[in-house]
Amino acid sequence: MKAPLKATTQTNLPAISAPILRVQNGTHHDPFEVLGTHDTPDGGKLLRAFLPAAEVVEVAGARMTRIPGTDCFELTLPPGQAFATHPQLRWQDKGAGAWHTLQSPYDFEPQLGELDLYLLGEGRHFEAWKVLGARLKTIDGVAGCLFVVWAPAVQRVSVIGDFNDWDGRRNPMRCRGASGIWELFIPGLTAGMAYKYEILGSRGQLAKKTDPYARQMFARPETSSCITHDTPYAWADSHWLAARAGFDWQHRPVSIYELHPGSWRRHADGSFYSWGELIAELIPYVQDLGYTHIELLPVAEHPLDASWGYQVSGYYAPTARFGSPDDFRAFVDACHQANIGVLLDWVPAHFPKDDWALARFTGEAVYEHEDPRRGEHQDWGTLIFNFGRNEVRNFLVANALYWIDEFHIDGLRVDAVASMLYLDYSRKAGEWLPNQYGGRENIEAIHFLREMNTEVHARFPGVLTIAEESTAWPAVSRPVELGGLGFSMKWNMGWMNDSLDYIEKEPVYRKYQHNQLTFSQMYAWTENFVLPLSHDEVVHMKKSLLDKMPGDVWQRFANLRLFYAWQYAHPGKKLLFMGSEFGQWNEWKEAGQLDWMLLEFPAHDGLRALLRDLNHLYRNEAALHEFDFDPRGFRWIDCHDADQSVLSLIRQGQHDADKMVILLNFTPVPRHGYRIGVPGNRVWKEVLNTDSEFYGGGNLGNGQLLHAQNQTWMGFDHSLEVSLPPLGAIFLKPHS
Repeated sequence: MKAPLKATTQTNLPAISAPILRVQNGTHHDPFEVLGTHDTPDGGKLLRAFLPAAEVVEVAGARMTRIPGTDCFELTLPPGQAFATHPQLRWQDKGAGAWHTLQSPYDFEPQLGELDLYLLGEGRHFEAWKVLGARLKTIDGVAGCLFVVWAPAVQRVSVIGDFNDWDGRRNPMRCRGASGIWELFIPGLTAGMAYKYEILGSRGQLAKKTDPYARQMFARPETSSCITHDTPYAWADSHWLAARAGFDWQHRPVSIYELHPGSWRRHADGSFYSWGELIAELIPYVQDLGYTHIELLPVAEHPLDASWGYQVSGYYAPTARFGSPDDFRAFVDACHQANIGVLLDWVPAHFPKDDWALARFTGEAVYEHEDPRRGEHQDWGTLIFNFGRNEVRNFLVANALYWIDEFHIDGLRVDAVASMLYLDYSRKAGEWLPNQYGGRENIEAIHFLREMNTEVHARFPGVLTIAEESTAWPAVSRPVELGGLGFSMKWNMGWMNDSLDYIEKEPVYRKYQHNQLTFSQMYAWTENFVLPLSHDEVVHMKKSLLDKMPGDVWQRFANLRLFYAWQYAHPGKKLLFMGSEFGQWNEWKEAGQLDWMLLEFPAHDGLRALLRDLNHLYRNEAALHEFDFDPRGFRWIDCHDADQSVLSLIRQGQHDADKMVILLNFTPVPRHGYRIGVPGNRVWKEVLNTDSEFYGGGNLGNGQLLHAQNQTWMGFDHSLEVSLPPLGAIFLKPHS
């Protein structure tokens, strides 16, 4: 049995009284100068600890001496004796008298390598989440948690939590020089513990902040970060990922069901469905409807339900509202096993002003611009990222990669791209600053978007990036090497606005606005477009899609069925927000659930049946998806029949036989014997009719095969006579 170490009470380092005082006051920039084990001038060893809650501290059976007037304790060993590599301290609580044990964080070597520091400083550490934040580790046989945070130009950064009574003096971190990186390994911490950072700014301001790289947070209204376990999730979607790598999305169907997981369904008491419950109910529902993808409104942690997730406080943490990070992984995994892709709404344009999150992270502007003419979004009351700062750009690019790598996300829909591209976005003269060339383009944001897209596509082939961009900025969905922004696709806001404005008009006036339907062909091939009927169109007094429709109840349903047919007839990938598939009368509200009881009514259930059939037709017919981005896939038959408000067109696949003729009648007038030109001397069969009784229509259509007549019409050698239902659309396919 070892004899207790013999302690001496004399210290040979009287010059350190000022540093000890700084530790006591919580102002020391380098706590490792004072705390931990040090060599003494005579060859002995000095161990020092700072424990403000301790009455007595012991190590290896020897009592440490309190430095008078402080909560620092020290013990000096003579030459020839040594402490254990990571000695265990035993201390008695001042108040309750209970005894506790700990190992000092201040005897561990720096953990971040020079390459990590260099890459972070250059903004090129694209797996930053693996080195920043909180990560459970075992170092020198000691289990604990390594904390790393970027906080430039401050006096002190500390880790605080229940484990140290949220006292910022207890666990000050090691500064890694000019990098602005601070790190500390704290032994004994485990998964599930809460923590934050306490930051003493350059001017003495004190801030308590959540970890920007926290991979888990506690449920609102709690704002603390959570140490998450690092046990790898056992994925079962390898076949999906292998297929995704070769996904020819330009020529394959992409039909997206956009949803808000907090309000798709709720329990009777108003509580959220968990990810596990959504697996059981949402996935079979989406499968039945035939959608290829779901798109989740933002699921990164956010404090305010009413923000729908667009004001993010935890960019690396899936919201705790629906379960743990692994619960979310299980949801994505289950989607993939059901052959459903998962897209994520991602918000790099702005962040909220919550004083416990990114805003003025060190008491100064760090993630945002200092000048509000660059750093504040006036419309939304939020802050704009400083895209020109390497570490900020790295934070965002790595975040995009994080969701794809860690959660197997299949694509990112990037929110509010237009607000990022223009320095004068929604600003009056004098409220914005030009770029270095005197222009309005945000050059730093453009560089960030190009870098993000380049890295995503290079590292994860087949993953989609989709821009919500509402201006005429060129080449949004063109490769970076060709001068584009590098997105896979872009939302077609022009098609959406023009089409909605048209369909909301009474049919008698539509002939005067016929160009609103045809104008999209003037620019349809300039980008890879998604046709979005999103959440933004059914909120803020805009009415639901069904309630936008004119006429009596029957006409409203007929108009909406026709409108959906127009979306699927038009070139471009498809997107529809939840609830619209069965005709919600009410606007969407995030505080409740969809009006599922409407499905008890045949008209609503019939609308859903139409969406199901449109999806299956779109997926199964190459003519409707193979050339969504190529003019070879589209031809007008007649786009000039404004007087009767009728459109007729051809969708074409790669093979000549892959054809679909589509006619849309935007008036409530049935049209019998309506003649159109058609390609070739073929027999045609009606394969979908929005007026079918199965969808709630009047069942006017073409039940018999249609034989082309040898009569020239509209530039075609052959033609057909068809019956057009009122406020209806028909899809005709060559009959083999």
